[in-house]
Amino acid sequence: MTLPATADNLLLSERGEGTRVQLAGIVKSYAANTVLHGVDLDIAPGEFVSLLGPSGCGKTTLLRVLAGLESADEGVVGLGGDDVSRVPTNKRDIGMVFQSYSLFPHLRVVDNTAFGLRRRGASKADAAKRALDALTLVGLADFADRFPHQLSGGQQQRVALARALVTEPKVLLLDEPLSALDAKVRVQLRDEIRRLQLRLGITTVFVTHDQEEALAVSDRIAVMNAGRIEQIGSPEQLYTTPATAGVAAFVGLSSVVPGVADGDHVTVWGQRLPLQNPTFGPVDVFIRPENVRFAAEADAGALAVVEESTFLGSMRRTLVRTEAGDLVRLQHSPGIRPVFGERVRITLAPEPVAVQQRD
Repeated sequence: MTLPATADNLLLSERGEGTRVQLAGIVKSYAANTVLHGVDLDIAPGEFVSLLGPSGCGKTTLLRVLAGLESADEGVVGLGGDDVSRVPTNKRDIGMVFQSYSLFPHLRVVDNTAFGLRRRGASKADAAKRALDALTLVGLADFADRFPHQLSGGQQQRVALARALVTEPKVLLLDEPLSALDAKVRVQLRDEIRRLQLRLGITTVFVTHDQEEALAVSDRIAVMNAGRIEQIGSPEQLYTTPATAGVAAFVGLSSVVPGVADGDHVTVWGQRLPLQNPTFGPVDVFIRPENVRFAAEADAGALAVVEESTFLGSMRRTLVRTEAGDLVRLQHSPGIRPVFGERVRITLAPEPVAVQQRD
């Protein structure tokens, strides 16, 4: 997608530096069910932060509290240093994109995009100009006179994104905006959102349950579980040094195998691996597929039988079952083609691993 020159687009005429977002001690309950347990989150100006976690972990509720669509029972919502905890949604200067496109079916694309500006009192001509600028940003200027039913799902979501950006909000909130799209369109629009966010310098909070999406676009990811942030860090930090077993299990693929920890190391299949966090005794060990290797019979490791092998283009992912019954995934060159029922030996790269105590 080619973006217009800065002088030709009002949305790009003065690149913003972003707005700081601060959530402090956010508590939210519905009747006897507490959904958020004192959540703290500090987002730097212009940062792209994803809230990642399984369904029911509280990520969408936290986003709605930030947007003002829900009121926190306790805690403070800060935007740009101002406490907006009691400020209504329409006064918070926030743009929001939902999972559903929520376009007006009777309005043309340009009018859908300009709707927020018109509600704020912009003239028809100014609103139309800015709407076209926003549609140009998302690659839909040529579709301005169409109606929503004449667009694909990906195009409709681009209109929703343009509508959120056209008012030049301080903060952009994205609530699983890609989950209704097919895989190829999701990747394309995901990457376009990130490019736009970087170009505009707008602080962005993105809710998703898709770890690949979060890893691909985020400056930092907050992994949520049961209404709390379990860990926040860069994608690389979360993947390579997960703070908890829950983060290791949720971010990236892992196989879980038994081991015995003796402080800074854990023994698995006769091999000693460094630990992310020191512990002792029987543990479950989280092994990344890229850290498992096929080995020669004379090497250390475990004997296993191939259960399946899947071709993924640039790599192949193979599932094996060890003699002890553990299922382990390997990620390897597509030139290696294991067959079902083949007996193999696997070994582990000496990379630090996350563990949790066994019951």
